[in-house]
Amino acid sequence: MAVKDALRGLGLHFVLVDLGEVDIMENITQEQREQLNITLLDSGLELMDDKRAVLIEKIKNAIVEMVHHNDELIKVNFSEYLSEKLNHDYTYLANLFSEVQGTTIEQFIISHKIERIKELIIYDELNITEIAWKMNYSSVAHLSNQFKKVTGLSPSHFKQMKDKRRSPIEDVGNSNGEK
Repeated sequence: MAVKDALRGLGLHFVLVDLGEVDIMENITQEQREQLNITLLDSGLELMDDKRAVLIEKIKNAIVEMVHHNDELIKVNFSEYLSEKLNHDYTYLANLFSEVQGTTIEQFIISHKIERIKELIIYDELNITEIAWKMNYSSVAHLSNQFKKVTGLSPSHFKQMKDKRRSPIEDVGNSNGEK
């Protein structure tokens, strides 16, 4: 909404406003671009021109969408999913992500999966076996080992904790602390 309002405020017409992407019908001037950037910054958003940065954001958004906003079972291979969704070879995506983010796509996915598992444990609607199945782990042991490696706690110990702190999605997997 903020992006659409900013575009309308500048009298620009758009065909598409999607997560991280805008298709504007006109060629915009440098002045309009700067004004759009200022308006977006006021809304907590950022105008990105760097195609690599845009692709990194698309990778992150696709992972967040898949892990956090998909109630279906995660049955697809993430590399195939990302490659197909973003129309790039996975090796290229993985190398770019590692170079820019300082961490691998796999570590980013694991961080988000663990955060989603924390959420599912807190909701207390599924047992650990059901969570392992839903999150496409080969076994409860695999989920438990990965969970402990990342959090330092077993899933059952985490469940018993009174202070069940979770990280905001935008902070998960950012090794350099940036959003």
